[in-house]
This record gives sequence, structure tokens and C-alpha cells, in this order.
Amino acid sequence: MLARRPRDPLQALRRRGQELKLQVDSLVTESQLTGALEPSKRRDIYQRCIQLKQAVDENKNTLQKLNKADEAAPVGNYEQRKEEEHSLLEKLACQLQELAVSISRKDALKVEAHSDKEEDDTTEDDEEETEETAGEEEESEGDEEGEQEQASPKQAETETVTYIALGDFAAQQTGDLTFKKGDVLHIIEKKPDGWWLAKDAEGVEGLIPRTYLEPCNKEDKLESSEGSEEGNEEDGEEDVEVVDETADGAQVKQRTDSHWSAVRKAISEQINTVDVLATMGAIPAGFRPSTLSQLLDEGNQFRASYFLQPELTTSQLAFRDLTWDAKAGTIMSRPSRVSLILTLWSCKMIPLPGTSIQVLSRHIRLCLFDGSKVLSNIHTVRAVWQPKKPKTWTFSPQVTGILPCLLDGDCFIRSNSPTPDLGILFELGISYIRNSTGERGELSCGWVFLKLFDASGVPIPAKTYELFLNGGTPYEKGVEVDPSVSRRAQGSVFRQMISMRRQPQLLVKLRSLNRRSRAMLSLLPETLVGSMCSAHLLIFYRQILGDVLLRDRTSLQSADLISHPVLATFPLLLEQPDVMDALRSSWAEKESTLKRAEKRDKELLKAEFLLVYHDCVLPLLHSTLLPPFRWAEEETEAARWKAIADFLKQSRENEGSLKALLSPDGVHKPFDLSEQTYDFLGEIRKNSG
Repeated sequence: MLARRPRDPLQALRRRGQELKLQVDSLVTESQLTGALEPSKRRDIYQRCIQLKQAVDENKNTLQKLNKADEAAPVGNYEQRKEEEHSLLEKLACQLQELAVSISRKDALKVEAHSDKEEDDTTEDDEEETEETAGEEEESEGDEEGEQEQASPKQAETETVTYIALGDFAAQQTGDLTFKKGDVLHIIEKKPDGWWLAKDAEGVEGLIPRTYLEPCNKEDKLESSEGSEEGNEEDGEEDVEVVDETADGAQVKQRTDSHWSAVRKAISEQINTVDVLATMGAIPAGFRPSTLSQLLDEGNQFRASYFLQPELTTSQLAFRDLTWDAKAGTIMSRPSRVSLILTLWSCKMIPLPGTSIQVLSRHIRLCLFDGSKVLSNIHTVRAVWQPKKPKTWTFSPQVTGILPCLLDGDCFIRSNSPTPDLGILFELGISYIRNSTGERGELSCGWVFLKLFDASGVPIPAKTYELFLNGGTPYEKGVEVDPSVSRRAQGSVFRQMISMRRQPQLLVKLRSLNRRSRAMLSLLPETLVGSMCSAHLLIFYRQILGDVLLRDRTSLQSADLISHPVLATFPLLLEQPDVMDALRSSWAEKESTLKRAEKRDKELLKAEFLLVYHDCVLPLLHSTLLPPFRWAEEETEAARWKAIADFLKQSRENEGSLKALLSPDGVHKPFDLSEQTYDFLGEIRKNSG
């Protein structure tokens, strides 16, 4: 008798998913009668709801670990079927979560319901927040007291608190205090940035990271141990309740970034302003001065224009990442360790600042990060915000037409870093102005670090991730964005589910590349983060760069200045996204007039691109009608958009910009040699490895 062939793993999971769907549908139908049922029956339905949720999550976790090699026989459209099954399980999990909320509101939490209908379209999350307020007052008192100590260093000075060191720490810069594991340290001042002023047994004072400390007092130790046990229990249940996994094991390391000292100094200078705003109630306690914004202000080493330039080899005698493919007649493609597309979907439950400050911009800054230092340029995407849903930020995936590239939620990520801790650092930020003083600044509304590889070095799956935000800076640990909405929910699994739904979170999706996208992005530098809508323009620049530096240069040993306006000015567009939009729009119009055979001719395309660039970008960059670019200034942005739109309209009507350039009404900046010359020795990146 032939042995029965084992069922394929994916097929078994899909069948189990259909069984779970039938059970969920049945439970939903039965729950529609809960209003007429006795309380014991409703509690029974609630328990079955929680059990089904656990079964759905178990099936989803098994599905995530599954790969094509596990199948006994080839399966067509494997990834598509797997993605469909994952979507079904997510839908079932959401149904069960909403059902549990509905049942509990009718029964167990009915006495705690305090409706605070602040907005017409208040969501279920907001209603649940009011329901849980009374039940979480006791546990939030401890967190609030901790935040008050953190936000009020002067109050902490009145009493010296003793802590014991959990590990060795070596001073990383002047002012830090070196200590060993087991040393007793007296805390003098608790600073909001997570670096506390302490004194050791010998009377030496210095700054220490608070994550290395444990309270010495017996009562404090007991509370700390109880808190950690509760945290462990909650973490175990959290894996069941959270719809999507966060970046497991993503830990922030000690500071090794050489730029951190400057950032820390800049943040410390702003911390007094943040303390004032937090004390006034204008911002939540977890908000901080933006770390990534400070890095951008340091110089160009974290800007896309810097990473777009070619990199020299260690000997500095050749280009490391720009080589010529004689057979193809263009630059050689360079695969990288990480090459993917990231889609920003939305941010939920982001706390609102008070009325004493005016928000000028809501945005996300993201970059490649290893837990201690930034490994790429810092890319910024502006969010769309509507007063009807004040705690939700949304983004615009796949920007086309006249939509600005600054709103493009589709980002490409490229990196060849070998570090096992490589990941993406997201920092939500707001640019603001104080109504009373007119002072401008940028605050971080939370951050999260998504590791791109698991502990065994395998890339994380391409799927949607629901990431819970941390407060403070990326170099702090254990800070919540808004302590009034603590993650440390006590009680039932349902209470923890409600608590997690109220947490500030970021929804993103990682997408693997198809053959066309992979071939396109491989022409870009090995390390770069940018918008997908302008990637084809960056590729034109790199191809022209290869032509000039590798193919057409009379001598490869020559380091003379090169007369080429496009190479000299194109990097400026990466810091002026509205001019990049003008180029993108003009090139799209030109490309629409080309025939299919012309679009396949690479040399023709580059020649046409150069003509469009000269006709569109160069006049704009040097026009006095275009105000200087300033971030998050609405009047300046509107004036620039109007100037650009008027120029493009005139160029369209006059079939080119020549008439506008020769017109006596047009005023341009004085000519400068830098507009024409490309100094590649001054622009290229030195090899850091």
C-alpha cells in the first residue's frame, strides 16, 4: 500500500485559515445577539474571541517562517498565495479585535465608559482611551512621577538617589564618568536626554547613561523587579495581541558615532526650550529636539547630494562605485546587500501639541542605522494631515503628475553595509513656531528602529509592519512618547490589547524588487535612500557622470575642472525638491513626445535629457524671481511654486525658455564659474572603510 503523501505546508496553512474564517464568521453571527444574552454567555463569547485571536496569530507566525524550499513539490505563484493568506489572517485578527472591543464595551467595561467626544469622527481608539483612563490611573502615576523627575532636574537635586551599575561603562568623551559593574553611584541630576549627572564613591562627577543603572534601595529594587516581571509577562502576551511584529531585538547601542557629540551639544542647548514647552503642557513628555534634523544641520555629510557623488577606492586612484561597462557602453550596475522599496502608509495615535505652538510641517525622516550611527543620507517625506483626524498622518504612495516628490511615500533603500545590525531608523517630526516668541524649531514626536536582518542574518520578510514608536531620542531607552498612555497595561489580555491599540505607531510596508526595478536601482550608488518618483532622474545623472569621468575624459590621470553645468548643479536639486519636481514634469512632457524606438536609444535619451535640463532647471536655479529655499515656510514655498509654475507656463507657450532668458524683464543672478565647472575631486566621497 502506498504511503499517503504529506500535505504541502502552505496548502495546510491555507486550509487551516479557511477553518478559522468559518469559526470567526460563526462567532460574529452569534455575537449579534449578545445584547439579548445573559452576561455569562457574553463572557463565553469574549473568551472564545481571545482564543481564536491566539490561533490566528499562531497561524500567521507559522506562515511567516514558511518559505518555498519547505514545499514537497513546486507551487505556482507561491509568494502571491502566501501574501493572500497573510492578508486573510490580518483581516481575521482585526475582526476579532473589534469584536472583543464591542462585547467588552457592552459588559465588563460598561461602568468605566466616559465618553469624551472631542471630534465629530472620534474613532473607537479614542473611546477606548477614555474607558481605560480610570483603570490605569494607579499604574500611570508611577510613570508620570518618573517623567516629572526627568522633566524637572532641579527637583531631583534636592534628594540624592543611589543606584548600582549593571555593567561596565568607559567614558566616550570629556565629561563622561567611567564606572565598573557593581559600583554605587549617587545621582545628582536627572537630565531629560537620558544622560544623568552622577558622582562615584571617590567624589568624581560626570555624565552616565541611565540604562546602566538599577536602584539600590530595597523598596526601589522590589518595585523594579516587580515591574520587570510584569513587563516580561506583558511582552509574552503582547506577541499574541499585536497585529504585526515590531523590530524584535532592535537595541540601541552605546554612542560610537563621531557626530554624536555635536548633536548632543545642539540638543542640550534646545532642551531648556523643550522643558518649558513640556511644563506648559504644550507637548507630551516624550517629545525631544529632533536628532536627525540636527545631523542635517551639521553639513552635507548626511545629505543625498553627498551620497550621489562617486566614491574613491582606498588608494584614491580610481572610483570604487563608478565603473565602465565597455560591452554595454554605460556604467556598470552594482548590486548591493540591501535593495528594496519601502512604502510609508500612515502614522496613528500621534499626540497633538498644545495651542501655544503652531505646527508648520509634519514629516518623517528616515535613514539606515546600526543602533549607534547613521549609515546613509537622511531622507525626508512630508505627511498629509487633516483636522478631521488630528492624530493620524498619511502619505501619498506612488506620486505621479503634479504631486510634489516631497510627499512621495514610496522610497528606495540601498545599502552595502556588512553590519548584522543594519536597519532603518524612522523619526517622526514636526517643525513648529511658538506663538508667543516667534521661535522656530523641530521636535521629534517618536522614533522606531526596524532591523532588516534577524539574528541568523536572514533578511526580514517583505510585508507590512506595524511599528510602535518610542519617545526620547534614538540614544535613549524606555521612554514613552506620551506617558499618559502607558504600554504597561495591567489586567486581562483584552486590556493589553486596548492599550497597544492606543499606542503611537507607524505603518510601513517592505516590498521586494521585480527584475525591472532591481536593474534600475542597481545603477544608483550602493548606499542611498530616496524617492521612487525621482529615481529615474538620479540614474540619468549617474550615467552622464560616467560618460564624462570614464568615457570622455582625455586622461584618467587628469584632475582638471570639467565644464559641465548639469554635473555642477544637479546635486542642488536634491535640496530643492520643488525644482526637482519642475524637472520631473518637464521630462515627462518631453518623454511623452518620443517614439517607442527613440525611448530604447539610451544615447538619444541622455541628449534629450540634457536639453530639457538646460531649458528648465538652469534658468530657475539662477533666477532672482525664485526666493531661496527655506524648510517649512509656507509663504516662501508658495512663492517658489508660483514662480516655477509661471516659468514652466511661459516656456510651454514659447516652446522653450530662450525667449524668457533674453527678455529685458528677466533678472538673473551674476554669473559664477561654479555654475559651469564640476570639480570632481572636491565633490567625491573618500572611502570610509
